[in-house]
Amino acid sequence: MPITRLNHAVLYVRDVGRSVAFYTDVLGFKVLDVLPDGFSGAAFLQAPGSTNDHDLGLFEIGPVPPDEAGAAASPAGRGAVGLYHLAWEVDTLAELERLAEKLGAAGALVGASDHGTTKSLYAKDPDGIEFEVAWIVPADRIDDEAVEGRKRIGPLDLDRELARYGADTRGGVGISH
Repeated sequence: MPITRLNHAVLYVRDVGRSVAFYTDVLGFKVLDVLPDGFSGAAFLQAPGSTNDHDLGLFEIGPVPPDEAGAAASPAGRGAVGLYHLAWEVDTLAELERLAEKLGAAGALVGASDHGTTKSLYAKDPDGIEFEVAWIVPADRIDDEAVEGRKRIGPLDLDRELARYGADTRGGVGISH
């Protein structure tokens, strides 16, 4: 049987409480009560609407001390190999718009791109770990313009996409249901 989807990701963070607050307050994840008694410095979260056991594991490694002996930022993509970003999918453009507002208000939104068949927001969590939130054009709405758009990265005009596809149209390609 082939791999069907990403089940969860695990991130090392400086302050697990700060990261939990971000992922719950801004993205709507919920904290799962699955840690053994007495275990601290970690959290497991589930995305809203997810059927996964958990979608995100967070493990605290501590703050950045002044002498550089602790948790430095990841150099991935800036001179070292490593993971660039994670991507989560939303069902509707209305949800993408709502999250754009939440991410912007949190100072986390760093970009928004139109990839033709994918409409994406890019943001960073409190540790600077980048992630993407995307709405995927439904298979029955993919046309030549959407396919041609896959060959470029353009700025996302969310108002245009809302007018084109509708706020409540469910994404169709890649839905994990």
